[in-house]
Amino acid sequence: MTEFRLIHTSDLHLGKGFGTLPDSLRGRLIEARHEVIGRLADAARTHRAAHVLVAGDMFDTIGPSSEVRRQAATAMSAAQDIQWWIIPGNHDSLRAEELWRAFDQETGENVHLLRDPSPVEMAQGVQLLPAPLPRQFPGSDLTGWMVGAETPPDALRIGLAHGGVVSFGENFDGSAVIAPDRAETAGLDYLAMGDWHGQLRVTDRTWYCGTPERDRFKHDGRGVCLAVTLNGPGAVPDVTPLDVGRFEWRAPDLRLSPGMDIAAECARILTADRAARRDILLQVRVSGFLRMAERGQLDEEIAKARPDYAHLGLRDGDLSTEYETEDLDLIATGGALRAAAEELHLEAQGQGGSSDDMRVAQAALNRLWSLVREG
Repeated sequence: MTEFRLIHTSDLHLGKGFGTLPDSLRGRLIEARHEVIGRLADAARTHRAAHVLVAGDMFDTIGPSSEVRRQAATAMSAAQDIQWWIIPGNHDSLRAEELWRAFDQETGENVHLLRDPSPVEMAQGVQLLPAPLPRQFPGSDLTGWMVGAETPPDALRIGLAHGGVVSFGENFDGSAVIAPDRAETAGLDYLAMGDWHGQLRVTDRTWYCGTPERDRFKHDGRGVCLAVTLNGPGAVPDVTPLDVGRFEWRAPDLRLSPGMDIAAECARILTADRAARRDILLQVRVSGFLRMAERGQLDEEIAKARPDYAHLGLRDGDLSTEYETEDLDLIATGGALRAAAEELHLEAQGQGGSSDDMRVAQAALNRLWSLVREG
């Protein structure tokens, strides 16, 4: 047969609320997740693929709003040149009967919800072997049936599954770990996996594509999908990542010490293109220690850049501040303000308090210095 091309995606999590972020940013992130459907269709056209495989968790919950569900169905159906193949994942399992019943009614003939673990002909000479999740915690490796599944001779065998080949942390169903060599034992030419939000190659034939629109700082960069080309039964697939995400999530590390050029260090991790910052969420993890004036400069550099970004946060729990007498002189040389600074200084050095008290005192002393400067 001639080559067969597809787009592999998963974990769209449509309807995710981003409740911990400001309302203005939440709206932009929610809209970007809906828009990614169109970007996936465009990626398929660019790759000259007529098929998009969605390996679970298309929706964030079993009960998304009717607007989220219907707009997703409309967007997929409108891309009439693309065939969408969808399995439910742990967030939107088949237990969501009302969700999938309504979705089925609202989609066109080019959208295929796969409810049963049985081979489906995607195209002539191409068999899809899906493993939809019947419930959030299925309790077993749902890809096991693929080993004995019969398909026509010389047909391509493509698996579609959702779950972990190792533990993925909290709320992970350890009893449902998928055999990492499933593609080999089941004679699959490619196994499209979902659940892990970062791109991951397990074997030449087994890949996690990652989410097409990032939703956390665990995985840096923009969301991607995988463009897959199968050159015939038994051939090793060609797999190419394609950027489709709108927002970039980054969590750079910044280790500081006294005497460093704070402005230069900040410039090193900040995006040079200021216009591009609007679609970047940056969480800077800073560690080490600084003198008080240097710590103030760090806060100033971050505050100066913050309005450019979709989000710019500073995680400074591992950053300490060193204080000397001349540092306190920058706040006040005498009077009640100096007395308050000296008391905070003692607490910030860990005298008579816990480590939490010490951190609070350091933060208060830094803030006091900033207020004096502003005044």
